[in-house]
Amino acid sequence: MEVDHFNPNKKNDWLQDYANLFLATRHCNGAKHNRWPSNKDRQLGARFLNCCKETDYGVHIFEDPDTHEVVGITPEGKYHVRNCDLNAPHLVEERAERANLWRLLEEKPMRVKSDWSLPVQFQELKVVVEKMIPKITYLFGEHLEKHRALKKALAALKANE
Repeated sequence: MEVDHFNPNKKNDWLQDYANLFLATRHCNGAKHNRWPSNKDRQLGARFLNCCKETDYGVHIFEDPDTHEVVGITPEGKYHVRNCDLNAPHLVEERAERANLWRLLEEKPMRVKSDWSLPVQFQELKVVVEKMIPKITYLFGEHLEKHRALKKALAALKANE
């Protein structure tokens, strides 16, 4: 983990102000680097999401249940996903692995007597899964259909190249 300067354009002491310092992975910090939305971007609603003020990104960012890529559905979400490189292959792979492990844990019905505990393998698996990227609400409804149509159209364009 690294410390990211949320707004890298702040001057002097404000750059190092506690409210401007965020915990970030090396990947996200490197991807964001010193980017900050331009005035034109901000007028269009593009900005980085502030994890200290917005603890639920579920209005802006959702996970595609098919590909496990994250999808921004607001200008803020789109800007954040693109500029923090949240669909890097290793992140998508971890979200897919997390989804498969949660599915395994949730789909295996178990009866546990009151004096028993979960088998050790399931306890260990749950510990591993809980350390992974947290669950992100899946895209659904109209947004999911639009996203799938866009992916299909892009795939068709690539196939015609």
